[in-house]
Amino acid sequence: MDNKKRCKWCNMKNSLYIKYHDEEWCKPNFDEKYLYEMLILESFQAGLSWECVLNKRQASEITYDNLNIQKELQYDDEKIIELQQNKKIIRNKLKIKASINNSKIFKNIQKEFGSFNNYLKTFTDGKTYYEIDKTTSPISDAISKNLQKRGMKFVGSTIIYSYLQAIGVIISHDKDCFLFAQ
Repeated sequence: MDNKKRCKWCNMKNSLYIKYHDEEWCKPNFDEKYLYEMLILESFQAGLSWECVLNKRQASEITYDNLNIQKELQYDDEKIIELQQNKKIIRNKLKIKASINNSKIFKNIQKEFGSFNNYLKTFTDGKTYYEIDKTTSPISDAISKNLQKRGMKFVGSTIIYSYLQAIGVIISHDKDCFLFAQ
C-alpha cells in the first residue's frame, strides 16, 4: 500500500474504498448511465454508510441487470421479492421499491430536459463547486426538494449532496489529501 494521504473518511483497510476515493469520487462524470447508477446507489445509502453500499455495489449492479434503467422500469412484485431475498445486496423493501419509482422519474426528467445532466445544470449552471466539511448546500437543498416534488424517495439534501460529490459537481477532498484541488 502507498503512503498517500487521503480524505479522513476513506477506510485505508478497504481496497474498494481506496479505489473509489482515488479514481471516482469528486471526478466529473456526467455520462447518463453513471448519473443514474450513482443516484440509485446513493439513495440506497440513506441510513447506511457509503462503505456498506460500495461493498455491495458489484452485486447490486449484477442483480439489477447492470443497472439498466429500461429493465428496472419493468420490475414487478416477483422481482422485488427476488431482490429482497438476495443477501449480497441492500434488501430493504422500501429502498428497492423507491429505486424502481426513482428510475421512472429519472427517465421522465431525461425526456423533459433532454438528459439528466441538463436537469442538474438548471441548478448548478454547469459549474464545479469546491467545498470541504459540508453535508448539504443550497444546491443540494434545491435539487432534493425538486426531486421529492416529482415523487422521488430517499433523495434528501444530504443524499443529494453526496451524489453531487460522487459525480464531481462538488469537489470535497480534504486539504491534506493528495487529490486536494486537482
